[in-house]
Amino acid sequence: MNYPAFYDEAPRITMRDPLAALLGAAEDGLMEYGYIDAVRLAGHSCPTVAGAYLMARAALRALYPNEPAERGGVGVRMPAAEDEGVTGVTAQVLTLVTGAAAGNGFHGIGGQFVRRSLLSYGAVKGASAVQFHRRDNGDAVSVELDLGRIPPSPQLRELMGAALSPAATTAQRAAFGHAWQDRVRRLLLDHADDPDVLRLTPLQ
Repeated sequence: MNYPAFYDEAPRITMRDPLAALLGAAEDGLMEYGYIDAVRLAGHSCPTVAGAYLMARAALRALYPNEPAERGGVGVRMPAAEDEGVTGVTAQVLTLVTGAAAGNGFHGIGGQFVRRSLLSYGAVKGASAVQFHRRDNGDAVSVELDLGRIPPSPQLRELMGAALSPAATTAQRAAFGHAWQDRVRRLLLDHADDPDVLRLTPLQ
């Protein structure tokens, strides 16, 4: 798979998954995720996918400041319905990293390692941020993504129109793809730790 080089430059997320350890899938359950994993899951790369990946990273670093976060040890509450806007796409990326799944998740083994129903939709009335909480100690944070601070290229709309035309040339499609990915690149490399883009709030 050929993809933009900056995907590999994006921050990585290390998790410890006790289920993976039990089943021999990863030594000590340690698993490392990169942005390319989120791209493969979604089938594309966009600010929503990159933003969800960074939201997971920000929340997990806050909840587990001195150790890898436990995959399956965090509950996630989406502020909107599953089919509203980009909620579903965001939730899929959060499930990939945290292990928290909706009703279709893993049932567990012997009452342990349950991932089902750790992610809920529309559970925070009036809220716009995603809430993450540790299941072991109750610590919780909310994270809100503000992409308005990372504007797209001024030519993006024009480039998209040309690329979507049945008569589009290879060069026109490539120009649009480059402009589209440039915003993703700036988000991942320049704003991964920007508190104005990733607004994290501790919850009581």
